[in-house]
Amino acid sequence: MRLIAASLAAALASSAALAAPASAQDWALDREASSVRATIAVFNTPAEARFTDFDAQITLDPANLAGARIEAVVRTASGAMTTRDYQQAMLSGDGLAPSAHPEARFVSSDVRPVEGGYEAHGVLTIRGVEAPVVLAFTLEIDGARAVAAGGFDVSRSAFGITASSWGASNVGETVAVSLHIEADAR
Repeated sequence: MRLIAASLAAALASSAALAAPASAQDWALDREASSVRATIAVFNTPAEARFTDFDAQITLDPANLAGARIEAVVRTASGAMTTRDYQQAMLSGDGLAPSAHPEARFVSSDVRPVEGGYEAHGVLTIRGVEAPVVLAFTLEIDGARAVAAGGFDVSRSAFGITASSWGASNVGETVAVSLHIEADAR
């Protein structure tokens, strides 16, 4: 669960990256239409976390990716899970530890075109630990509105998130972060 929280934070940061690609301009994240989710296996069953408090500064022009810049922040305390025990573990000191680490951050100035979409190569920071992350995403732009979808996988232990008292064999190592981002041209 802690990994899920970390992944969600990463996802939010990544979601900012997804919202960015459109025209030679800045993009304003539409939080109401966007979502960041993280899924991890707990006792061999998928458990999903959602983060509700996130923001992003996005500059991206698909015709000039050299000028791209994405900086996204997720407030770790905003993570929510439907199971109370999972929620407590995710927000505990062994999980995202929001009292000591209130934000997770993703920063990228390296967005590349790939077959079927884009990749934002950046640095994800969770619990004060930095790790490289590649966010793969698709992007559709209609006028001044951009819609992106994508995700990435992260290792919970890479960010110091443990399996708590449940045991490592009961909590998955990989957290899958998925994003749906909508943004408006500024």
